[in-house]
Amino acid sequence: MDGSPMYRLPLDTLHYIFSTLPLRQIIICRSVCKFFYQTLTAPAFMDLISSQPPLDLVALRPPHHHHHHHHHHHHHNNNRDVSSHQALHAFDPSSNQWVRFPLGFLPFRSPTPVASSVGLVYLWADSLNSLESGKSLIVCNPLTRSFRVLPQLGSAWSRHGSVLVGSPNRVLVLTELATLYFSGSNVWFKFSSNLPSKPRSPILVADSVLALCDVGSPWRNQWKLFACTLNHLQKSQPWTRLERHEWGDVFDILKRPRLVKGLGNQILMVGGLKSSFSLNASCSTILILRLDLDKLEWNELGRMPPEMFRCFQESSKFKVFGAGNRVCFSAKRVGRLAFWDYSPDAEKGDWRWISGVPGNGDGLFRGFVFQAGLTALP
Repeated sequence: MDGSPMYRLPLDTLHYIFSTLPLRQIIICRSVCKFFYQTLTAPAFMDLISSQPPLDLVALRPPHHHHHHHHHHHHHNNNRDVSSHQALHAFDPSSNQWVRFPLGFLPFRSPTPVASSVGLVYLWADSLNSLESGKSLIVCNPLTRSFRVLPQLGSAWSRHGSVLVGSPNRVLVLTELATLYFSGSNVWFKFSSNLPSKPRSPILVADSVLALCDVGSPWRNQWKLFACTLNHLQKSQPWTRLERHEWGDVFDILKRPRLVKGLGNQILMVGGLKSSFSLNASCSTILILRLDLDKLEWNELGRMPPEMFRCFQESSKFKVFGAGNRVCFSAKRVGRLAFWDYSPDAEKGDWRWISGVPGNGDGLFRGFVFQAGLTALP
């Protein structure tokens, strides 16, 4: 390709030609060769395509063992190499393709993506020049290759905390005992959580955090929905239990329920549909319910087809992630992701398999929705 006439074109002409492509094609072209990558990540080109609409992708978090990856690299002088092979892998449902976003521009060890909001990705990472166990939360845009380091936190937060992000300058790290809140200043505010148990699948919807907590006994789970608005964080008992008599046994019919952020002021609750109320009841399928937070009414949105559920039946554990109208399911030894895509117009969901999942994890993938775009850092 060295003799290609393309190399002799002026840079602004090249930029103009590529700017006519949709963002999806530009991202694919970046990985063709080093020349394309440099051309298509140049600031002048990024300015040219700044109005391109974002892509709705589903990104994967690295398998758990990547968290401890950095311990083996303390003795390397050139630690930068550690992140050069790191990448964010995302699936594009529209083109049915996997897309790779290199993270080598981050000068940190073991960047671990955990969440995303409005085109920005949030990652835990180790500093390069310290052997301390402190972790920092980094906000970056993999498309513009820009990043910012949020104030440092102890490593216990990265191990036990759930990262929730809303608008660019609104970040929470939530645990059973405490909540950290960052709103753009150079400091984390710490509040007491006072939750009855470790919060399961917490989500941020507008100005409210919602989570499931187990209020049952040691031998039987009993899940309940708890909510807290951001301006109530500083109260001594910030969380309230959301319940209605009309809901009946909505939390008892599901095994291992999980929350997923829905569209607007809605949340989804996903779990195995128990065949009975007995203690070790088997599940007949995976059920998706929707709660309208304005009306406080539940309704059923979908059930996993029987032939698809058979692959999950053997697994005692499965992961659920997504947002809006899209939910992904993964389980050990399944080797692919089940994908649910709901159409509000047709009022029905489409179920399909996603194959070609990158990496060699144990199949228990976790992830988040990523709107890949050219969002500037706050």
